[in-house]
Amino acid sequence: MGTDDHAKRKQFKLPVKSPRVEDFRPLLEALDAGGELNEVLKNRIAKACQLLDEGHELYPNDFTKTDSLAGILENYDGHDEAALSALNRVFTVAGRVVSLRSFGKVTFFHLQEGSLRLQCFASREDLGPEAYTRFKKYDIGDIVGLTGTLFLTKTGELTLHGADIRLLSKSFRPLPEKYHGLKDVETRYRQRYVDLIVTPKTSEIFRKRSRIISEMRRFFDERGFLEVETPTMQAIPGGATAKPFETHHNALDMGLFLRIAPELYLKRLVVGGFEKVYEIGRNFRNEGISTKHNPEFTMCEFYWAYARFTDLMDLTEALFSRIAQTVCGDTVIEYQGREIDLTPGHWTRMTFHQSLEEIGGLSPEMFRDFDAAKAHVEKNGEKVLKGEKLGKVQAKLFDIFVEPRLIQPHFIYHYPTDISPLSRRNKDNPAITDRFELFIAGREMANAFSELNDPVDQRLRFEEQVREKEAGDDEAHRMDEDYIRALEYGMPPTAGQGIGIDRLIMLLTDQSSIREVILFPLLRPEVSS
Repeated sequence: MGTDDHAKRKQFKLPVKSPRVEDFRPLLEALDAGGELNEVLKNRIAKACQLLDEGHELYPNDFTKTDSLAGILENYDGHDEAALSALNRVFTVAGRVVSLRSFGKVTFFHLQEGSLRLQCFASREDLGPEAYTRFKKYDIGDIVGLTGTLFLTKTGELTLHGADIRLLSKSFRPLPEKYHGLKDVETRYRQRYVDLIVTPKTSEIFRKRSRIISEMRRFFDERGFLEVETPTMQAIPGGATAKPFETHHNALDMGLFLRIAPELYLKRLVVGGFEKVYEIGRNFRNEGISTKHNPEFTMCEFYWAYARFTDLMDLTEALFSRIAQTVCGDTVIEYQGREIDLTPGHWTRMTFHQSLEEIGGLSPEMFRDFDAAKAHVEKNGEKVLKGEKLGKVQAKLFDIFVEPRLIQPHFIYHYPTDISPLSRRNKDNPAITDRFELFIAGREMANAFSELNDPVDQRLRFEEQVREKEAGDDEAHRMDEDYIRALEYGMPPTAGQGIGIDRLIMLLTDQSSIREVILFPLLRPEVSS
C-alpha cells in the first residue's frame, strides 16, 4: 500500500487494518462526499472487511430456501413444545435481520419476510466458536439464511433454533430505529424500499392493492370481457380532456404523446367486433400534483356493446361491493373516520343540475344563466376563461359546492354536452348527455357514458374542441380523423367507463393521499448537498 493509500485510509479512519479496505474505496468516497460516513457505517464496512479476510462472501448465490416464515407461522404457531419436538423436521428459511439481542454466548434475533417476523436463536454451543464469532459480525438489516428446528421459549414464543446461519446479503446502511421508523413523508416515498422494510402498514397497503386489481380482473373476466392492451405512446392524445406529456420518436422523427386515456383505441376495438373489452394500465396527465392527483396513475377502462350508461351503474355497484367484501371483509367500510356503505342498492342517483340545487344549495337562477354562474364562480376564487361555455362554468360550480359533500356513493348523471365531447346526447334534451360520474368520499371515482357513435356529431364536437383549444384551453380534445373514420364503419351502441384504481385503493385502504397507494410517486430530484 503506497503513501497515498495510507493517507486515504487515515482520512476515513476505519476501525480495521485489512487489505480489503480498498474493495470499499468507491463506497467510502461516495459516502464521504455525501457527508454520510458516520461511525455506524464505518463499523459495518470494517466487519465486511473482516468477513472477506476470513474467506466468506458478502453476497453468495448458492443458498436454497425451502420454507417460508409465513408457512411456519401459519402451520405451527400455537403448537406446544411436545408437538414441535414431535415434528422431527429441519426448516431452511431466509430473511432480513430486524432485531438482535445478544447475551454473551447466545443471541435472539428476528427475521423478517415481507411484513411477517419470526424469532430465531443462535448459540456458541450449537454453531461452534468460529461460526458464532462470524455470526456476531452480522448486523440488523443483513439478509441471512438459517437452517434449524422449532421450539418454544419460556415465554411461549415460537422460535427457530439455528444450526447453521449464513450471510446472504450485507447491509451497509442501518435501518431506521424500531420505534421511530421513517417519519419524513418525502423520505418514505423516495426511499420506498426502506419504508416497506420498516413499516408493516405500508407493505400491507400494497399487498391489498394487488388483491384489489386481481379481483377487478376476475370480475370482468367472469362476465366475458376481454382484457387488451392499447398504445401508451400516441400521435394524437385523446379520450379525455387533459394536458398530455410530450415525447419524441427519433427513428421516425415524430412527436408523440403519452396517453391521457385508452378510450379511443378501445372503442376502435368495439368497431372491430370485440363487444366487451377492458384495459388496466397507466395513464399520464401533465397536470398538478395533490393528495388526489399524480401525473402517472392507473386506470381501468371498459366498454360494453349494446349496453347503456344505466347498465354501468348497476355493474359498478356490483364491482365495488364485491371488491370491498373480498378484500375488506364487508361492504360497509370506514374511511377517514366515516362509515361508507358500498352495499348495492344504497347508492344515490341524481342528475347534475339536481345536485347543484339540492346538494350545492344553488337556485336555478344562479347556475342556468351564464353571467350569474360566472359571477358566483369568480366570487369563490375561481377563474372563468374567455370562450368557456355555460356547461364548463356549471362544472366549476359543481367542483366548489357539490363534490366535497358527496361522501356516500353518488352517481351524478346527465352532464352538460359542453363538457362531454365523447358522450351520446340525451334523446329528450340535446343540451345534456347520457353520462355519469361516480363520487365517493368527496372525490370522483369513475366516469362513464353511453358512447357517441354518430361520426357526424363526433366531428362537430371535435371541431368545437379544436376552437376551444385555439382559444387557450390546453385540455381541450384534439381532432382525430382516424377515430372518426372508425366510427364511419359503424360502432354498435356502446357504454364505456373509466375507474381510477388509485383512488379506489385509497378508499379501501383508508388513505387520504394518493401517494400512499403508489409505490413510487413522482417527486422532485434530490438536491445534492
